[in-house]
Amino acid sequence: DDIANRIRRENIDTSAGILDIDRRSYRIRTTAKFNHSKDIEEIVLYSDGLSTIKIKDVATVKYDYENKQSVAMFLGKAGIVVGVKAKPDANIVNLTNAVEKVVNNLNKTILKDEKLYMKWFYDQRKYINGSIDLVQQNIVAGAILAIFVLYVFLRSMSSTMIIFITIPISVISTFIAFLYLDRSINTISLAGISFAVGMLIDNAIVVLENIDRHRQMGKHFIKAAYEGTKEVWGALIASSLTNIAVFLPIIFMKNEAGQLFKDIAIAATASVAFSMFVSIFVIPSLYSQIVRFSKQKKSGTIAEKKESSYTLIGRKINDTIIYFVDLSIKNVFTRVMTVLSLVAFSCVSVYMFFPKLDYLPQGNRNLVFNILIPPPGLSYEENKKVGAILTEKFLPYTKEAKDGYPQIDRLFFLASGSFVIMGVTSKDEERAGELVPLFQPFINSIPGFYGVSKQVGVFETGLGKSKVVDVDVSGDDLDKIIQASGVLFGAIKNEFVGSQIRPVPSIELLFNEVRVIPDGEKLNNVGMNSQSLGVAIDVLMDGRKISEFKEDGKNKIDLILKSPKSYHENVEELHKLQIATPTGDLVSLGMVSKLEYTTTITEIRRLNGVRTITLQVTPPKDMTIQEAMTKLENEILPKLQNAMPKGIDISLKGTASKLINTISDMKLNLLLAVLIIYLLMVALYENFIYPLIILVTLPLGAAGGFIGLELTNRFIAYQPLDVLTMFGFIILVGTVVNNAILIVHQSLNLIRFENYNYHDAILEGTRSRLRPIFMTAFTSVFGMLPLVLVPGPGSEFYRGLGSVITGGLLVSTVFTIFVIPALLSFVIKMEKLRDTKVKL
Repeated sequence: DDIANRIRRENIDTSAGILDIDRRSYRIRTTAKFNHSKDIEEIVLYSDGLSTIKIKDVATVKYDYENKQSVAMFLGKAGIVVGVKAKPDANIVNLTNAVEKVVNNLNKTILKDEKLYMKWFYDQRKYINGSIDLVQQNIVAGAILAIFVLYVFLRSMSSTMIIFITIPISVISTFIAFLYLDRSINTISLAGISFAVGMLIDNAIVVLENIDRHRQMGKHFIKAAYEGTKEVWGALIASSLTNIAVFLPIIFMKNEAGQLFKDIAIAATASVAFSMFVSIFVIPSLYSQIVRFSKQKKSGTIAEKKESSYTLIGRKINDTIIYFVDLSIKNVFTRVMTVLSLVAFSCVSVYMFFPKLDYLPQGNRNLVFNILIPPPGLSYEENKKVGAILTEKFLPYTKEAKDGYPQIDRLFFLASGSFVIMGVTSKDEERAGELVPLFQPFINSIPGFYGVSKQVGVFETGLGKSKVVDVDVSGDDLDKIIQASGVLFGAIKNEFVGSQIRPVPSIELLFNEVRVIPDGEKLNNVGMNSQSLGVAIDVLMDGRKISEFKEDGKNKIDLILKSPKSYHENVEELHKLQIATPTGDLVSLGMVSKLEYTTTITEIRRLNGVRTITLQVTPPKDMTIQEAMTKLENEILPKLQNAMPKGIDISLKGTASKLINTISDMKLNLLLAVLIIYLLMVALYENFIYPLIILVTLPLGAAGGFIGLELTNRFIAYQPLDVLTMFGFIILVGTVVNNAILIVHQSLNLIRFENYNYHDAILEGTRSRLRPIFMTAFTSVFGMLPLVLVPGPGSEFYRGLGSVITGGLLVSTVFTIFVIPALLSFVIKMEKLRDTKVKL
């Protein structure tokens, strides 16, 4: 204790204030901090004028390493693990590139000189770049498909190219908007642009098709461009605003899902806004210029369309659809039956195909973590043995693919106290998840250990959770909490087949402990107290940190005071530990204290101030979070009510609570989106009834979305209804109303300005909008189709979203053509009567 205190008192700089002399001030400071180990050796412990005792006379000062507490292995060889944790706003690709430069420099210089080498274990760049490349390819493929559909409908290359110009202008403008908003381009934002590709040309299609229709009436090309655009610009603004309005509530969501939605919302909003501008101002101008410099300046379309078999087929389909529309609005009975049957079909489809809910998509990241929970108090040597066992078992899989499992590429093992983990990557990046069944049985077969093997989700950081249900067992009595957790752990393990459970902290909370209980009287007799006894024991065991210093001003080095002899061999011999007293005598620890061998808890974990043990339940890969929650709440927990001690509270948290909160936010945002759209249409039509008719298309779109999701699950790939997929239904709110807006808007124009009767106005309004409706629907669907069909890295993020939107657009397009005219027939008479009163 004297040595420790002496070193602490010497290793200090002391400020003595300011000395003012004449016009100058001097700072007075005593500098005594150590700069080198020799400074410590020269510290004087005792001096009587004749003899001097220094530190170097009674102790050895040397540089050393702290006791090994962690085990790190890479491919079976001892090593050091270095992790790089990115800040929340960091660009992973740029950060990794920067780290790679540092690693390469170290390998060529310092490490090479020491015959060492630093090797990457996991690099996210390949997955990220692969995801971005795939979605870029999908954007190009979607654009090509959309243009092909356009050409099939228009049969004119010049008309097709006029509309095509909307895509690059809108996409480039969107990138500029991202740059201005300081947003990075990622898989999610590119997916948003890809979803918008089909919608980008919707407005251009409507404008050009209407201009072409006026041109066929024999109008001059400039007049046709002006009047054709003027006739539909109100509907275009309304439909574009509805598309944009649905994203406004999303942008202000603060949870994890909201942060993901924000990129899609910004991308889609910017794209649609720019496409609206291009459609109203650029398309008519471009059309006029092309016609001006073409040989055809007389009446007629841009390209004369011969009466081909293709044209006849198209006209026949058009006439057939209008024939059935006419039947559906023939009388009150047919109108009612049309509306009821199609809406009923939609409701039944929603009920039948409504899937269970999930949180965030897992992705297909090439990284598998095996998290082991060791028995309490496991030593360094035992952790080292476990690492050797795991390495010996799985190292052969790094040589070749075996037993149907993919070949392991990288394998590391890290253990430090109760933290034990083995991470692997696969040679075949697409098959990393197939390694989980290889590890899971083995890590749970190691005596005293149990653990979880999982493919790390794309949205997980470190050992975070993306598909885990936290079962919190809380109470005031620790013994009861442990008992309840054990019962629940066993029940989940037995009844929840395929699930994995990780208790935090360990259910086996007991940690071996030796308590030294000082005898105050005996300590006083030898000139010691409880504090000095504790310091002495600490020095004789692992050593006690007494201070620190910077050698030559560099990194800090701990000063450890320790005995030259180790006393770790036998815990039963601790009572024989010899301790020097201030009087110069030696006494055994057993003479001045009593030793108790007992157990204690390793960790006290509290949630909201209450002691808690959390069972982290990872459901099977093909089970959603909602299914796992339902199984726990309805099947497992009710059976255990009688077996649970009193005063224990069990609740589901973690990803489960995030899912519940997100669904609540989504419902609110969906209602806000519908309300905003309704108010926008009320302003457009100056009527409260017509917007309600248009909103009937929402359940039609929802039914199509669920049908699309069901077909994707059956024929393409497993796709749960996660929160990104749910976002597709919010997007549908803004898109499925567009076709209804076109029909209602055109029908009203024919009554107000062309003196059509209501029946003919509805038929002609529907007929004149059939071509643009099907063009916009098919270009949107084909533009998004690659996102649904093409597999690859990152496709899990947007496949469900694309399935919902494509299914919703197809079903709502077909149903809208019949439902909207039928509903409009009930109320459009008011429009005619109202106009008559105004004229009178």
